[in-house]
Amino acid sequence: MVAEIKSLSEFTGQINKPNVTVVDFHATWCGPCKQIAPFVDKLAKEFTDADFVKVDVDEVTDAAAECGVRAMPTFIIFRGGEKVSEVVGANPAALKAAVASAVKA
Repeated sequence: MVAEIKSLSEFTGQINKPNVTVVDFHATWCGPCKQIAPFVDKLAKEFTDADFVKVDVDEVTDAAAECGVRAMPTFIIFRGGEKVSEVVGANPAALKAAVASAVKA
């Protein structure tokens, strides 16, 4: 399941966990975000040892700004508070490869 982050403090708490966290920065008006959402749900079921969360850039603007998000969708992968990978755009192959790599490391 992909949880929705509602505040900067919730975001910070999530990314600082020791396990892998995949953050989907999206917007409700973003067509490519809507297109890739079912794929992200599928990845969350496939990679059960990673946490998947969504951040609406219009609702949690401070989290998006802190991460320098300028395009949607942007996927940033964290482990223990450290950014390990980033995928900009609705690119399923690149996203799956980045998640697989982060989980294996």
